[in-house]
Amino acid sequence: MILTVNHVTIYDYDAPMRSSVQSLRLFASRHDGQRVIDWDVAVQGGVLGGAFRDGAGDRIEGWSVRGPLEQLRITVRGRVETADTAGMLRGHRETINPLAYLRETALTHDDGTLSALAAKGVTGKEEPLEQAHRLCRLTADEVEYQSGETEARTTASEALHRKKGVCQDQAHVLITMARALDVPARYVTGYLFGEGEGERDEASHAWAELFVENYGWVGFDPANRCCPDARYIRIGSGLDAQDAAPIRGIAQGMGEERMKVSVALESVQQ
Repeated sequence: MILTVNHVTIYDYDAPMRSSVQSLRLFASRHDGQRVIDWDVAVQGGVLGGAFRDGAGDRIEGWSVRGPLEQLRITVRGRVETADTAGMLRGHRETINPLAYLRETALTHDDGTLSALAAKGVTGKEEPLEQAHRLCRLTADEVEYQSGETEARTTASEALHRKKGVCQDQAHVLITMARALDVPARYVTGYLFGEGEGERDEASHAWAELFVENYGWVGFDPANRCCPDARYIRIGSGLDAQDAAPIRGIAQGMGEERMKVSVALESVQQ
């Protein structure tokens, strides 16, 4: 499948800002299930600074914009050829030891309920891959997909108590339960081309990857009860949503910031 992406993020300020500095992790990953045909990230009026690929294999660029600045516009346009690898991440070059992804963060803190749920849902007799699938199904069963019930700083434990959340919350719940069973897990950002009835068609999307014995990193999307396939474009990963954030930055000045995001994802070839 060939997918096109047109992603625009706009920050408006109610008073001119002196400058802005942005760190962008907005580049499509390169692996066996994903071939980048063309991809461009631009910051209107910005100057590209340093660029590097981190230990997780994600490309990161630094941009700066001089003021006076009333609006900041970041655009992503690209084409990617994708293939279904049953969620398995192969051919992705990275150097971080998977054991690093056992570390807890503020968003994936376990208050005891998540580890208890994981122990209840997994008997310990399953093969590692089946265990991962069980955790994904358990997440989808326990946390209903519903927008407006949580916020960016909602933790995995809070989402489980509320029994509702969005893809970010479901990914955090799955990650936390996996880590409770000593399975390395990480948060993944990307895009989803929704074409099936009942699917969570968010365009911008998030899911989890678990490091499964004998298979390596495997993706699981509780929001759609599946492993990522050819409809998904993988961007980057981290310990949680904050660590994997595609855009991080700061603007200097006294103005209040308002953000607007537009994402269009199309299939140009099946």
